[in-house]
Amino acid sequence: MKVEFGFCPLLILLLLGAVWAQRVRPRPRPSTTRRPVPPPREPVEPTDFPPPILGPPSIFPDCPRECFCPPSYPNALYCESRNLRQIPIIPFRAHYLYLQNNYIDEVTVESFKNATELKWINLDNNRIRRVERQVFEKLPNLLFLYMERNNLREVPNNLPANLEQLRLSHNQITKIPAGVFNNMEHLALLDLHHNKLSDSDLSRNIFRGLRNLVQLNLAHNILRKMPSNVPSNIYQLFLDKNNIEEIPMDYFKDLNNIAFVRLSYNQLTDKGIPKKVFNVSTLLDLHLAHNKLNTVPIFNPQLEQLYLNNNDIEAINGTELCPLPVMSMNLYDEGILPKLRYLRLDGNHLSPPVPMDVIMCFRHLKSIVI
Repeated sequence: MKVEFGFCPLLILLLLGAVWAQRVRPRPRPSTTRRPVPPPREPVEPTDFPPPILGPPSIFPDCPRECFCPPSYPNALYCESRNLRQIPIIPFRAHYLYLQNNYIDEVTVESFKNATELKWINLDNNRIRRVERQVFEKLPNLLFLYMERNNLREVPNNLPANLEQLRLSHNQITKIPAGVFNNMEHLALLDLHHNKLSDSDLSRNIFRGLRNLVQLNLAHNILRKMPSNVPSNIYQLFLDKNNIEEIPMDYFKDLNNIAFVRLSYNQLTDKGIPKKVFNVSTLLDLHLAHNKLNTVPIFNPQLEQLYLNNNDIEAINGTELCPLPVMSMNLYDEGILPKLRYLRLDGNHLSPPVPMDVIMCFRHLKSIVI
C-alpha cells in the first residue's frame, strides 16, 4: 500500500513533464522593418571597375577588340561605353573616333602614334586628368576635339593648328597655358563653360591668334570682369553664371560681328552698365536676366530679343527707349521701325498693362512677358 502511494505521484510528474515538452512554443515574429539596401559603390581604381567589353574578332584585321568597326570602317571607330580604362591602339585609317562614357584617366602618345588621319575625337565623360604633351601635335588633320565632363585642370598643350572645335566644358580647369591658342587661326568654337576660371587665369593676350573664333563660351566660371581682347570676329559670347559686376565702356566697339551676348546670372547693376554700351548695330539677342538692374538699358533698334526677367526694374518708359519720336515714324518704312520682337520682363516689380508708348514704338513685338 505504501509502495503504490509513493509511486503514483512520481508517475504523474513524469507524465506532466512529457506533455509540457510536447507543447508548441511560440516562435518570435520576424521584424517588419526591412534593412536598407546599400547604394551601389562607385568603382574604385583599379580592381572594382567592370571588365572591359571585348567584341568578337572583326572582319577588319586592324580593328581593336575593344571597339566596334561598322561596315563603314575605317570612316568611324566606335569604342564608347565599353568600360575601357585606357585607349587602345588606334589604326592609322580611322577618321572618327568615339571613346566617350568610359573610365579612361590618361591620354598617351602610344595610343595615337599611327592615327594621323583622325579628324574627330570624342572623349566626353571619362576621368581624364592628364594628357601627354605630344599627343595632339601628331594629329595634323584633327578638326574636332571633345573632352567634356572629365577631370582636366588645364587646357591641353600643343593642340593641332587646324582644329575647328574645342569643347572642354565640365572640367576642373583653372589654367590656360600661355600661347596655347597662338597658332589656332582656324578655331571657330571654344567651349570652356562650367570650369573654375578666374580673371587671373585669362591673361590679356590669351585669345590672341584666334582670328576666326565665332563662339566663346565662358559661362559657369568665377569671372568678376569681362574677358579682355576677345577676338574681333566673335559672333556669340556666353558669360552666364559668373560674378561680373561691370562692363567697360566701348567693350563691344571693335566686335564687328557680335550678335548674341549672354550675361544672365551675374552681379550687374545700372552703375556697372555704361549708358550706350549695348547700342551695337549687329546685336540681335541680349540676355541680362537674373541681375540687379533697376532700369531698362538703352539698346540698338536692330535688337530682336531682350531678356530682362528677374531684375529690380520698377518702371519701363517706352518714350525713353524708343530710338525715334513715335509720331515721326513712317509705319510703312520697315527700315526705320525698331526690330524688337521678344521682350521678357517678368520677375521684376512691374504690373500689367504694357505701357502704350512701348506698343506704339516697338511695332514688331510678337511677345512681351511682364
